[in-house]
Amino acid sequence: MPGPRAPEIDYGRAFRLAPVGLAVGRDRTIVDCNLAFADLFRGERRTLVGQSFAALYPDERHYLSTGARAERALRARETFANDRVMRRLDGELFWVHVRGRALRPDAPHRDTLWVFTEMSGAHAARNAPSAALTARERDVATMFVDGRTAKEAALALGISPRTVDIYRSRLLRKFGVASTRELVTRLLSG
Repeated sequence: MPGPRAPEIDYGRAFRLAPVGLAVGRDRTIVDCNLAFADLFRGERRTLVGQSFAALYPDERHYLSTGARAERALRARETFANDRVMRRLDGELFWVHVRGRALRPDAPHRDTLWVFTEMSGAHAARNAPSAALTARERDVATMFVDGRTAKEAALALGISPRTVDIYRSRLLRKFGVASTRELVTRLLSG
């Protein structure tokens, strides 16, 4: 004799209330997103739906280059994963881990599902404990991506310029580059 029937799951509600940022894309446009995604990018769901993902990248060049790399992985039926700097709707740059999958690998950007997890500041330890960069390294790197000098980064982060220089040196070594400009290029191509 079969046991009691399990209650039906409201998948729409589960999507909306998931504790990570979720977005469904069609041709690189947001067709739906959940509340965590809207909070992450400091917007409202109704303003994000229908908008191009391009608005969430530091600039058009990085939107295009990331799209090309994602397309190759998605076409190969792989999950695309990337740690990168993105832009909130209020303009603030921050680190995020992105994972995506194409629903149709023959048309990789046609229908996609994306998961976004913040890696900046206080969220870093909770969301990405095994990330290659420490939370403070990400904070300093984000300042450089935003075009700030070491002195401006120090002021914004409440640390000394010498401490920023120490983190800058670590970042240069980790990424195998010789200058802050090269570092920023590598960070944005991530």
